[in-house]
Amino acid sequence: MEKNQLTRILYGGDYNPEQWPEESWDDDIKIFKDTKINSITINVFSWSLLQPCEEKYDFSKLDKIIEKFSKTGFKIVIATATAAMPAWMFKKYPDVGRVDYQGRRHTFGQRHNFCPSSPNYQRLANQLVDHLAQRYATNQAITVWHINNEYGGYCYCDLCQKEFRKWLQKKYHSVAELNRAWNLTFWGHTIYDWEEVVVPNELGDAFGPENTDTAVSGLSIDYRRFQSDSLLKLFRNEKKIIESYDNHVLITTNFHGTPNPDLDYFKWAKFQDIIAYDSYPTYDTPAYKTAFLYDLMCGLGHGKPFMLMESTPSQVNWQNYSPLKRPGQLQVQELQAIAHGANTVQFFQLKQSIGAQEKFHGAVIAHSEKTDTRVIQEVKLLGETLEQLSPELLQAKKQNKIAIVFDWSNLWAVNYVAGISKDLDYLATVLNYYHALYDLHVAVDVIGTDDDFSQYQFVIAPMLYMVKADLGEKINTFVENGGKLVTSFFSGLVNETDNVYLGGYPGPLKKATGIWVEESDAILPDKSVKIQFTDGQATAGNLLCDLIHLEGASPLAQYTSEFYQGTPAITKNVFGKGIAYYVGSNLTNDGLKHLFKSIFQAANCSLSVTNYQPSPLEIYSRNWNNTEYMFILNLSDSAEKIPADLNLQNYQPYFSSNPNNSNSVEAFGVKILISKN
Repeated sequence: MEKNQLTRILYGGDYNPEQWPEESWDDDIKIFKDTKINSITINVFSWSLLQPCEEKYDFSKLDKIIEKFSKTGFKIVIATATAAMPAWMFKKYPDVGRVDYQGRRHTFGQRHNFCPSSPNYQRLANQLVDHLAQRYATNQAITVWHINNEYGGYCYCDLCQKEFRKWLQKKYHSVAELNRAWNLTFWGHTIYDWEEVVVPNELGDAFGPENTDTAVSGLSIDYRRFQSDSLLKLFRNEKKIIESYDNHVLITTNFHGTPNPDLDYFKWAKFQDIIAYDSYPTYDTPAYKTAFLYDLMCGLGHGKPFMLMESTPSQVNWQNYSPLKRPGQLQVQELQAIAHGANTVQFFQLKQSIGAQEKFHGAVIAHSEKTDTRVIQEVKLLGETLEQLSPELLQAKKQNKIAIVFDWSNLWAVNYVAGISKDLDYLATVLNYYHALYDLHVAVDVIGTDDDFSQYQFVIAPMLYMVKADLGEKINTFVENGGKLVTSFFSGLVNETDNVYLGGYPGPLKKATGIWVEESDAILPDKSVKIQFTDGQATAGNLLCDLIHLEGASPLAQYTSEFYQGTPAITKNVFGKGIAYYVGSNLTNDGLKHLFKSIFQAANCSLSVTNYQPSPLEIYSRNWNNTEYMFILNLSDSAEKIPADLNLQNYQPYFSSNPNNSNSVEAFGVKILISKN
């Protein structure tokens, strides 16, 4: 059944009216209305107020909140409040608390500390959600149901161990197959009964100087998959309850992190009615990394718009240094999310708490409660800007021809690699490739390994260390049918249980790439290896250098230092109707940009809005019904000229933070152009 879609840009965020006297609500509403805020998120951490003991529910205050904001015209995002358990629950049912990696059981406090395998937590959470859904499902102001909050973290208790064994039996069917999958003959780890499987915590499988590595990587990777699935099961249970009362309203939970390493978001995304994300770039987060995360959120929804569920209107409270946002920075950062596919702008928080951990986290209404603050003026300006944007923009998306692959199993598996180099970092490598494309103004989709590759001209999959058997065949078919693949060092080494492919690296990718890798040299942190392209351009590699043998491929660059100088560093292989490129070392940003520019131009692909000329400005488009919205964003603190080779003849002004200047964008400024009909 098709669910109700957002018909306007939601502008608002987390409001906690239960923390404030009822007589103050009207004053807050007046401020929200004046700043163009049109939605509120409520009930995120209210379980203890809604259920003071197991035998009693009290919805009197929540009733008043929902009635007040419904009557005053606000859209409501209502949470299920299951992320923070009441104290009585820990006291009565200790099993609801997680056991950490060190084997210690959590007591009451903090949040996100529930055991996903606890029958008592599941029962009590589901009962609460049933009461909420039954009571409020008919309220027309409720636009989105927000389940739990920022799922994450793992549990290592006996209940989880029991459920993990069941999960393994379903996946592997026999102990013999489990032994084979995890290569348990190593170190004499062979097991003979499912009851011999133990969770991989510090008391068992932990290994290494800090007890964070693993002796059996297959065990640890599968435990991550299991915990992600266990938390997803909780989400799906709550969603099912809500849908039994109303199957029309959107239901989601808020993803978070850079990205969150605990959950396989591509698997979770299949069960979200709309993707939601909490974005908190630090003061030194480069703009390209934030852009990548937004593109990832858009990719999780297969190009559909996503919700920016949380951001800050001012400063955060959790950095060592939390500077204020500079004038104009709030607007351009939020519009960066809109440019990359967001259809909401929501803050944490709307009113600053007077006490506890987040009392110095920024908010629309500060402790002063004044209405003439700089933050309120900037929030109002952004609200006025959002009101100018066409509702059609809610449906608009980018139609990209390039995809970059991101995969949680690879993220987990590379983290557990022992040896070669401790600096191996899957996310950092993917970001390096995205960064080069971002600098060239080449827009990309961020996709998972299960997504359809055939709709793209180029698929870029750096450090694809773990390649499932069907994925290898899928990649080979993509290239053979005319696609172009870019992959890199440390790819195609292992299968999904982290066992090495025999016959030489890159395993299943050898056929498409036309090479095999004999060895990989670990480059020390303060060293690099010289590399030269066949066109004479010099660059350098670091981290790893593969010693490559050609088996049909031709070299695009070679090493010009070290004992392997004169051997291939980057290769090109024509396979069927397509081409596969292999990058044997971790190139510098300039080296990657030169590579991409060369291979795109060789393929006659006009993929960049500036003819592959870098610029400090971010330039990104969304499309709807043959209409293109081009965002030109200056996320820096100095004015920047619009690139001369950016062809704007077919565009007209739509919005500008400084309409009097058409040739440059002021510090933290933005211009939006719309294609001419």
